[in-house]
Amino acid sequence: MAGVSTSHEMGMHTEPLKGRDIKTMFSLENEGDYAYVFAKDVDFNKRGSVDCEGKEATAINNEIRELMDSGHGTVVLENPGAKHSIIVGVLNRMNFIVNGSLGYFGCGLLDGPSVRINGRVGWSFGENMMAGVCVVEKNAGSTFGAAIRGGDLVCKGSVGSRTGIDQKGGTILVGGDTGAFSGFMMQRGRMVVCGNAGKNLGDSMYDGTIYVGGEIRDLGVDAVPGELTDLDKAWLTRKLTQYEMMPEKGVDHFTKIVAGKQLWSYDNLEPSEKKLVL
Repeated sequence: MAGVSTSHEMGMHTEPLKGRDIKTMFSLENEGDYAYVFAKDVDFNKRGSVDCEGKEATAINNEIRELMDSGHGTVVLENPGAKHSIIVGVLNRMNFIVNGSLGYFGCGLLDGPSVRINGRVGWSFGENMMAGVCVVEKNAGSTFGAAIRGGDLVCKGSVGSRTGIDQKGGTILVGGDTGAFSGFMMQRGRMVVCGNAGKNLGDSMYDGTIYVGGEIRDLGVDAVPGELTDLDKAWLTRKLTQYEMMPEKGVDHFTKIVAGKQLWSYDNLEPSEKKLVL
């Protein structure tokens, strides 16, 4: 089971996730092309734009969906004015370019789109993202990538506190610093912080991997240093190079943080042992 061992080292797993679904969510007519049965047939070369000036979020999102309905695969948002809840719940392969900044809860519940923000974003950007790529060219607010499940979520600047809280998969990349309680209750996936990390990093993390290139204020409960392997270095090099975020001094200086796994059997510990864990 070498494959499973390797996946655990990288914060990934190969075991099947169990559950049930009463809906037919994917079309399997074309093998390897897993798309929602309700996905729009779009042409990425067909480009449309939305001028957000003076419009509410609902109107902007409706215009985006109208463009999707008419086959536009690339949508450019002009004058977004840091409005909240823009580009949310898009379950389609799309290209979005935002010429400006977004407010709170931008790009939440995405499954498939590629988004580039040529500005800043507010709280909870990319929340519950399932697949796709989101790149923020400047800074982001707190709870960046909360409960992310898949895809790549990238901020080339610094982010606030609680980055990747309850992260369930995917990859979060931060070019600058991150605030306190980043990786709190992390379950799976990987987080890379090229700068410094605030206090209580990885607090109560269950699994997954955090890489930090700068200083760590302190570690949270059950977060412990891990060995930075050649596999880790190869993955970091490939991922950071992909998004033009590779530090000048490479990746050998990164610190790897993993779960100590003491909380896995917390309920079975003696009272005195529980105090030691916390």
